[in-house]
Amino acid sequence: MKKKGLLVISHGSRERGWIALVDETIDAVRSRMGTELQIEAVFLELVDGRLIQDGIDRLLAEGVTEALALPLFVSSGSTHVNEIGWALGAYPEPRTETDLTPYELGGLRLDYGHPMGEAPEIESIVSDRLKRLSEEPSEESILLIGHGSEEAGFRESWERELSGIAERAAEKGGYRSWSTALLLPNQVEERIEAAIRHEGLGHRILTVGLFLSEGYFTQTVIPRHLESSGGLEACRYDGAALMPHPDVAAWIVRQAREWLGRR
Repeated sequence: MKKKGLLVISHGSRERGWIALVDETIDAVRSRMGTELQIEAVFLELVDGRLIQDGIDRLLAEGVTEALALPLFVSSGSTHVNEIGWALGAYPEPRTETDLTPYELGGLRLDYGHPMGEAPEIESIVSDRLKRLSEEPSEESILLIGHGSEEAGFRESWERELSGIAERAAEKGGYRSWSTALLLPNQVEERIEAAIRHEGLGHRILTVGLFLSEGYFTQTVIPRHLESSGGLEACRYDGAALMPHPDVAAWIVRQAREWLGRR
């Protein structure tokens, strides 16, 4: 019988807390999947011994013959999602320059999945984060901030997906208005200033960063932009990321089971 595996790929970080949140999520996935799949959590960079090739090698050593490689990234606008897919053999060419070289699959058949994008699970997480910040939705606006990209095509994907999430979150929660901003290119200050001009100085802007794990971007970069825009008083922001939230694990489990159903 063919033995199946799941290779969950995220970016990686030097911050132990960042990695710990990924591992907590993968532990939750393992508890729900049981022995259905051999699961490996790996990183694009910065985590010695747990890089993508390391995970492939471990799957092969366990006798896995086919696996789903799932990019645990927020948006299809991430250039990393594309370059990883190319290096795994999913695409004939990368869409941007990359330092990656093709991974050695050793006969392992890999299917490459999709990042979270506009999945219902990410919408659920955003709604929960907003509820935690909100006092009176009809008097509040929401601002979703994503990493973004300055690469043509990739930036548009970021903007499309964030806008879809923000629009549905605003409708579901009864918020007054919504907007989005990317760090690349820097749109944060102009979007906050526009919201303040439109709604007035006393208006609350509920701000959520769409980042997988808490770290440098959620704790340093976004607060710095809020301060430089003069939006610290207007914006309500708690630095939370998508993890820890059970719906991240739920998304992985759904992707894995849908893949198994197609085997």
